[in-house]
Formats: sequence, C-alpha cells, structure tokens
Amino acid sequence: MRTHSPSAPYSALPDALYRAEQVRQLDRYAIEALGIPGIELMNRAGAAAFDVLQHHWPAARRVVVLCGGGNNGGDGYVVAQLAHSANLAVEVYTPPGLADPSGDARIARDAWEAEGGRVATFNSEVLDAPAVVVDGLLGTGLEREVRGGYAEIIDAVNRSGYSVLALDIPSGLSADTGMPLGVSIQAAATVTFVGLKQGLCTGRAVDLVGELRFSDLAISAEAYHQLAPAAVRIGESAVNALLEPRPRSSHKGDNGHVLVVGGDAGMSGAVRMAAEAAARVGAGWVSVATRASHAAWINLNTPEVMSHSVEEAAALTPLLDRATVVAIGPGLGRSEWANALLDAVIESGKPLVVDADGLNLLASKPRRCDRWILTPHPGEAARLLDGSVAEIQSDRFKAVDALRQKYGGTVILKGAGTLVGLRDGSVSVCTQGNPGMASGGMGDVLTGVIAGLWAQGLSADRTAEAGVSIHARAADLAAAEGERGLLATDLMSHLWQLVNPHS
Repeated sequence: MRTHSPSAPYSALPDALYRAEQVRQLDRYAIEALGIPGIELMNRAGAAAFDVLQHHWPAARRVVVLCGGGNNGGDGYVVAQLAHSANLAVEVYTPPGLADPSGDARIARDAWEAEGGRVATFNSEVLDAPAVVVDGLLGTGLEREVRGGYAEIIDAVNRSGYSVLALDIPSGLSADTGMPLGVSIQAAATVTFVGLKQGLCTGRAVDLVGELRFSDLAISAEAYHQLAPAAVRIGESAVNALLEPRPRSSHKGDNGHVLVVGGDAGMSGAVRMAAEAAARVGAGWVSVATRASHAAWINLNTPEVMSHSVEEAAALTPLLDRATVVAIGPGLGRSEWANALLDAVIESGKPLVVDADGLNLLASKPRRCDRWILTPHPGEAARLLDGSVAEIQSDRFKAVDALRQKYGGTVILKGAGTLVGLRDGSVSVCTQGNPGMASGGMGDVLTGVIAGLWAQGLSADRTAEAGVSIHARAADLAAAEGERGLLATDLMSHLWQLVNPHS
C-alpha cells in the first residue's frame, strides 16, 4: 500500500517561469544527474496532487481519475492509489483505444491494479453521478490541437460542471502560450510540478487553471542552476525594494517632472487621470499639455497639476525642456494636431511613455527608439505588428518579443497576465490584477504610474515592472468590494499606499 504524507510538498508560486522543453530538461537532470528515479518523481507528484485534492475538497467521496498514456496519466494512477487508501470511492478511466502505457507510467498503473484497482474506458455515463475529477489526460508535451476521444472527454467534463483538479496543466492548454489547443479542461485547481510553466500565467490560462499550486518535488536547487528561466514573475518584494524611503531633505526637484501630452476634443479625462496617477506615485511635478478648451478645467479639478494650452507643436518646446519624462497618448486622437505633437515629443530626445493613440499613430508611421516604454493592449499590438488580435493572443510571449525587436525600448503587452519585454530580450510577467480592470481609463492610469515612477530615477525596465505590478495590485485592493463597476479613479488612493511600502 502506498503511503502519503499529510504535508506533501506544494508551495507558494516561484518567480521563475519555464517553457515545456526546459521543464523536461529539469526532469532529466533530476533523474540522470541527481539520481532520483523517475517513478519516485511520479510518486512525489501524485502525493502533492492528492494533498491539494484533500485541501480543496475535504468532503469528497467519489473521485474520477482520467489517465492518458504518458507520465501525466502515471501521476493520475498514483493519485488514484492514494485516494483509495484514504477510503474514497475511486474510478479510473482512459480514452477509447488508448494503448497501454510504458515506462514509469506503466509501473504506476501496475501498482494501481496490484491493489485491486480497475481501469475502464471512459463513456458518457461516468459523469452521471457527482465527483471530483482528476485530469491526468494530457501533459505539457501537447503541441497539436486536441481531437478525437480526448476532445470528447474534455467537452464532457466541462459540460458536467464538476470540480476538476488538473495535474501539471489542464489538458489541452499550451504550456508555452497559455492558449487552448482546440479545447481545454476548465480546472478548479491545478497543481504543477518541477517548474512553473510560463503559459499558466497569461492568455486564456488565467480562466482555465483555477487556483494554481506548485511543487518542486523536492528536487534540489542544483537542478535549477543549470538553465536560465524563460521568464520571471514580477515579485512584490522586488518592487518594494525599489521604493526606499526618501531622504528627509528631499524636495520636488529631486523627484522628476512628468509631462502628459494628449486630450483632444472631448477626451480631457484621459490626460487628467494619467497626470493624477503620476502625482500619486510620487512625481515631483506633473504638467499637462492639452487643448485650450480643456486646460483650465483640468487645473480646476486637479489643482496639483500644471495645465497648459497647446494648440501648435511649437508650444511644446518650453514644456519639453523642463520635463524629465514625457507621457503621450491618453486622449490624443489621430488628427494632424496629434501627429505633430507626437513628432515633436519623439524629436525632443526625452524618455517617453507611449500609449493609446500614440501607439496607433506609431503603427501608421513605424519607427524605432531605445528611450521609450510602449504600453499596447492586444488591439494596439496587432496594429503595431500589422496582424490580428487573434495572432497576438495566440502567443503573447512571441508578440511582445516581436514588438520589442521592431520598435525598441521596453514593451508592456497588457492583458490578463501582462508581459513586460525587457531591453535585454527577457520577459517579466505580472500575475496580479482582476477582470474589473477591463474598463475605460485603466490604461491612462497605468501610463501615469509608469511616467511618475520613471521620473523618479528608476531604469526603464524596472519602471515598467514596478508600474504594472503597482497598478495591478492597486486594482486588486480597489476591487475588494467587487470587480464589476470598478473605475480607474478608484485606484488612486491605493497607488499612494503601494508606493510607500515601508511606511
């Protein structure tokens, strides 16, 4: 009988993210260099998964385990054994026509059957009675669209509405892109092993993995020193370390001057929100260059911001001379006025944050610059790369790299699991934030946050990482009362709180 520790090793999520092939390399190193038998790793994975199952569903009495032919299925057989030992009613099913497993998965299946366990072919009646479903169908090696019996099982499980625990990754989800390959299991919880897959943190994955848990299977740190991660999650502690308390002698001139450019007719709110956000994260001065019809109104509603009427690009010159960082795009529009302002700002040589219509104008007249931070959402990214939103979302990591290579600088690809393409070619991922952020003005606030932090002396890359993290965490705090109806301006007081982590 297989034994189970009541504290199987699962943990908070690590910051390092890996592609599927890299995780296979880690597996091989653990087996070949560290001498851990593959079946031992499988047993550890099953124990960690069963621990999560007990934690999430302590009242579960019936468990349906779905096993494919690979090591993912082998993990499932281990879970089945442990559930049986815990006196749960356990049923194991495989897709129609599946060949017998080999290697470690075969050892795990034989052990299950040696204890009297049965393996049957899945049929629609399996899900007639309530159960917790354990998904061990398809692992991280999936590269083609799911078809046939596997697709039918996934559809049946999703239609059942029963809770699903996914082993390593929800079946059908790409470990590298976070997008379904045809169809994907909708999990309530996922426990992933050895290395946190980058695809679990962005794209559609955020809707499909449920609560994400991680176990390194007690593999020593030596294995992880053998290769660099494909991407890194933006850690709250790393961001907080950038925000040291100011010297008591600090004055506003030490903290930078942000100039926000935009606000064509009818769009004054965008520049006002960007300007207020820049001030809330600590910029010493904040100015706005906008249409004459808006200038006085902005100053009345946000008196801390200096508002200037700019009807001709030439009027920007003295404002640009005083600016530390320029943010352009919020409410800018696509008129001749907007084009002239964008050209003047680019020619100024100042560090730039480019968003919204600034990006749309850039897409129509591409150019490269190493002193800007671009902040496109998928629609803007599609225009910048002359593609479609579907193409951008199909592989967000590929898209952010293509944007960085074409346009230079630091690139933030917004969305669920925002990506930051850094200047050295690496990628950071923000795993904070919530659906309430899908509302007007959120991007304008992010633009102001980034410009305000950059003006205070951070590097472009650290600014981008800190900006998306603080913005997302502020939205999470603001959504404590509910996500639906969250407004961009609801973030302001939380921004102030988060840029003072040592207070």
